[in-house]
Amino acid sequence: MPEVTTSVSSRIFYRKIGSGPVLVLLHGFPENGTIWRTIWDGLSASFTLIIPDLPGSGNSVLEKETGIGEMADCIKSVMDNEGIKRAVIAGHSMGGYVGFEFAARYPERLAGLSLVHSIALADDEDKKRTRLKAIELIQKGGKDIFVKQIIPNLFSNAFKQSSSNMVEEQIERALKMDAASLVNFYDAMIARKDNSGILEKADYPVQWIIGMDDNVIYYKKILEQCYKSPVNFVSFYNNCGHMSMIEAPGQLIADLKEFTEYRYEYHITR
Repeated sequence: MPEVTTSVSSRIFYRKIGSGPVLVLLHGFPENGTIWRTIWDGLSASFTLIIPDLPGSGNSVLEKETGIGEMADCIKSVMDNEGIKRAVIAGHSMGGYVGFEFAARYPERLAGLSLVHSIALADDEDKKRTRLKAIELIQKGGKDIFVKQIIPNLFSNAFKQSSSNMVEEQIERALKMDAASLVNFYDAMIARKDNSGILEKADYPVQWIIGMDDNVIYYKKILEQCYKSPVNFVSFYNNCGHMSMIEAPGQLIADLKEFTEYRYEYHITR
């Protein structure tokens, strides 16, 4: 698999799958690029998928404190390495924060922005306090406790009851991330800025994937933002929490495909 060296990491690993117009998939927290495994086969027949591991996740190296802005720089480095001038970027949760920062820094490189359970707002004070408490727990040796608490909250109650084995699988994957990476990601999210102003000036379409049972980002908070861009695609996922790629992969494939085709005016025989 390809990799690239950046100013913050000697190895940013990424997957390149499929052919056609480029769709970059950015994972959330506490995940890595394999979170998209449930949908990459369904998309790679139509698009070239670029799926990075952000610094400190998966096979990418965390060597210094890395903020959301530096993560966006890493995505640009990956695109440069592949000779990609513009791409549609889809970011899940924290990956959406990276997508917004990429839009702020490199708008000319962005063909479209898909927010999969994400938002442009910065953390409010309550959220910052919650993250700081989690950091304290992790630093005191409570990494496993933290992961086992946070992962189930990402899913709807209905999904947890019907597919507890898939929730447990995600817990096992998240437990592989080391404590320093977990802390860095939380520090980066605490420090991120409000990028809401980007929306009104966006000269590219914006997509919003909204889980109606999302316990992480309440759907009404997303609704306050999803009309601000000139062109918006809005999809509501009933009985779905924060993890549509696991809870509703078929619907997410269809929505990402429609959005990406629209942006590229790439009409594929169905």
